[in-house]
Amino acid sequence: MKSQSNIDTERLTLRPFAEEDSEIVAQLAGEKRIADMTANIPHPYELNMAKTWIATHQAKWESGKGVVYAVILKSDQQLIGTVSFPSIEEGVGVLGYWIGVPYWGNGYALEASRALIDFAKEHLGMKYLEVMHLEENQQSQSVINKLGVEYTGTRTNRMQGKDRRVKYYRSAL
Repeated sequence: MKSQSNIDTERLTLRPFAEEDSEIVAQLAGEKRIADMTANIPHPYELNMAKTWIATHQAKWESGKGVVYAVILKSDQQLIGTVSFPSIEEGVGVLGYWIGVPYWGNGYALEASRALIDFAKEHLGMKYLEVMHLEENQQSQSVINKLGVEYTGTRTNRMQGKDRRVKYYRSAL
C-alpha cells in the first residue's frame, strides 16, 4: 500500500501523526473532559501513552486494518485532535474522533469525519460505517446525526472499571 497521504478540507488538513506530536496529543487528550466523553482515553493521559499510540499508526495503515489522522487547522497549523478508523475489517470501518476542548463547538469533528469517510469510501474500499458514543456525549451524538448514520441501539459496556451506556450507529456508504 502506498504511503498515507494528507486530506484537505476548507479549514483543516488531515495528516499522519509524527512522533513530535506526542506532547500536544498528551496535553489535549489529557484534559479530563476528553476522558469523560470517550470510551478509550484514560485520565490522566501521559506523554508515554501518546508516544505508544502514535507508534501504532503506521502498522494499521500498512495492514489496511485502520487509518489514523491528526486534525490540523490550516489557519495556524495547530494540531487540534484526531479522526480515524481504528478498525477496518471486511469493508466496515469504525469511526473515531476527538477534538481538544479549546476547539469544541466549531464543527471540526464533523468536517474531519466527512473528509475521512469520503477518503475511505474511495481509497480503502469501505462499504459500511459504524460509530458509537457514550450516551451522555451530546456533542458526538450531534456529529453522528449530521453525518446521517442510522441509530441501531444502546448497550451497557464495561469500560475502565465502570458500566457505561453506549449508543451504536451503522450505515451503508
